[in-house]
Amino acid sequence: MNTLFDSVRVGRHALRNRLVMAPMTRSRAQFDGTPGELAATYYAQRASVGLIVTEGTQPSADGQGYMSTPGIYTDAHVAGWKPVADAVHAQGGRLFIQLMHAGRMSHPDNTPHHRAGVAPSAIAPGSGMFTAKGMQDIPVPRALSTDEVRRTVDDFAQAARRAIEAGADGVEIHGANAYLVQQFFAPSANQRTDEYGGPIENRARFAIEVATAIAKEIGADRTAIRLSPGMSLWGIDEGAEGPALHRYLVSELDKLGLAYLHLAHQGDEPLLAEIRARWNGTLMLNRAGRPRDQVGDDVASGVADLESYGAMVLANPDFVERIKTNAPMNAPRREGFFGGTAQFYTDYPTLDAALAV
Repeated sequence: MNTLFDSVRVGRHALRNRLVMAPMTRSRAQFDGTPGELAATYYAQRASVGLIVTEGTQPSADGQGYMSTPGIYTDAHVAGWKPVADAVHAQGGRLFIQLMHAGRMSHPDNTPHHRAGVAPSAIAPGSGMFTAKGMQDIPVPRALSTDEVRRTVDDFAQAARRAIEAGADGVEIHGANAYLVQQFFAPSANQRTDEYGGPIENRARFAIEVATAIAKEIGADRTAIRLSPGMSLWGIDEGAEGPALHRYLVSELDKLGLAYLHLAHQGDEPLLAEIRARWNGTLMLNRAGRPRDQVGDDVASGVADLESYGAMVLANPDFVERIKTNAPMNAPRREGFFGGTAQFYTDYPTLDAALAV
């Protein structure tokens, strides 16, 4: 039986434990998408986990959806991520940059070119988005042409190469949470009639092509993907064929030999068991809102090889030590989740600091 504190190999990297910092948007990047000046401190503080997966990072200008999110497609972005990777490595940690294309979850006021978002089809999500002018309705996106879909695959691959140039240990494709990759899965967002729409094999094609292109660019053992089977968020509805699509998708992705599969679990235990059976590589599981007393259960039972946590790691830089010693946890402060200064970003107290006080 494995425990959270056993080492594990993930792709080409050895991790010192099986706890992972889940990706969390913090909206503190500079206007041009370069990580903010406190990003290196923020990630290094939490580097005792086996692996850090960064906040969602756009692979292109079209990929940006929210205010002040980082990119990884320019020289300035690479230069900005280098001190982050160096700081994490100095603490003995590992860092994967999550590549997140927001697709239709975008507002022109938040992007460098101020154009509408792009998506599989010209269907708005029916939700709002925070901008510098406050909450605004998300406009109808522009449907990507077939050639543009292929160029977007290339954007992901080039962003992955830039991430490695910046010193990252790998990348995680964001294929979950209602963003571009999952938009291709859902008939509510994808009504295409070309090879990227219609049957489940076509709707899964974009994700498979992105993973294949990145694996070719930087190595499959530095490439991972996050999925959220069944997640219904911001107008996403995968429909009755959703489970079959994910069974097919995972079986195809398994052939690539990726570093890991990261599942944002929605509670369908039979589907989780089927995916586990189809995936021969490393499986990371995220159960949002999981109580403290269940941390480690999925690794111990063999359901997962790694467990990822978001808000608990955000609020507790020494998360691993607190789990080991059963110490009390800081409560996350929601008012500091997005944007702002060091407050509720790099100033959460460690156990040592609390004891000193």
